Amino acid sequence: MLGTLKSSVALNNTTPITEVIKVDTLSWNFFYEQGVQLLHVTAQILPTILLGIMLLVLSYLISGPLSRLLIKPIDYMTDSKLVHLVIRRSISTLIILFGVYLFLRLAGLTQFAVAIMSGTGLIGLILGFAFRDIAENFIASLLLSVQRPFKIDDVIEVDGRLGIVKKVTARATTLVDYDGNHIQIPNATVYKNTIKNLTANPKMRGKVEIGIGYDNDIRSAQTLALDIANQQNAVLSDPPAQVLIKNLGSSTINFVLYFWVNSEQHSPLKVASQLMRELVNEFTKQNISMPDDARERIILTDPNESVSSLGEEQPSQIQNEKSETVEQTKTLDDVSSDTDEIREQAEQSRDPEQGKNII
Repeated sequence: MLGTLKSSVALNNTTPITEVIKVDTLSWNFFYEQGVQLLHVTAQILPTILLGIMLLVLSYLISGPLSRLLIKPIDYMTDSKLVHLVIRRSISTLIILFGVYLFLRLAGLTQFAVAIMSGTGLIGLILGFAFRDIAENFIASLLLSVQRPFKIDDVIEVDGRLGIVKKVTARATTLVDYDGNHIQIPNATVYKNTIKNLTANPKMRGKVEIGIGYDNDIRSAQTLALDIANQQNAVLSDPPAQVLIKNLGSSTINFVLYFWVNSEQHSPLKVASQLMRELVNEFTKQNISMPDDARERIILTDPNESVSSLGEEQPSQIQNEKSETVEQTKTLDDVSSDTDEIREQAEQSRDPEQGKNII
């Protein structure tokens, strides 16, 4: 269908000229031709796109089994769960990215595919700088998982913090100290600091310091202290206990009693407390003086106070001392280790951080 349009054009600002312009209007033939062309192009690239989608889905499905198959040789190198997890996920990610690349290439987006692959490495580099501390802790967790300087339930001391290892995740190591507190230490701090493992060798040395007067026989006092230490069931005979002179004080000769205990069974602090009590009692019986540092003392007494009144208080004090209950005796004589008790508390307590152990 043709249409006509009349227009007046002024020529040199004089006589207008009227001309007729013929315009082809849009028809259904135009849409039909464009649709046929679109279907033709789609029919040409549709098999390629379907093939790309199939390859993308296939790469996603085989990424898991193929990654587990490829890390089989790693089992002979290390049994670290974290190393296996990281390598398996890395291989799975590479397989999926390869499937995405093939899909974009088959879809005719070659430059876009190259840009994505290049951008993946660039984004990884940027994220590495942005999350440097997180990456450092993650790498440290990998090294701890491979080297294993300690195990779960080991008693360790790291960065001045002593406790029992409850959990080691990809971010931090959780300790339960002997006060029952949960302490989370970043793995980078654990790896870079000195680790003292107190469970690797259960034998632990304790010590007791005591001073005697210069009027005593030093050798006899040393022998007596050594006999008292050897009479304790908690004190090990191998390595043997030792009594060494530490220094000469202003009013006392100071020596140190060194002894060994099995820290898994007995507490060095409790054994030291019991040894101190036994030493003081036995030295008092043997008339071995243990003078205090020389100092001036001024004692004020009431002249009207009789000596008999002072003597009446002593039997009451002795009676109070003898009124010790059986439960108190068990508590005072208890030298068992507190490690198992802390481990039980750690098992019963709430987990402060969600995550699986990596060692």
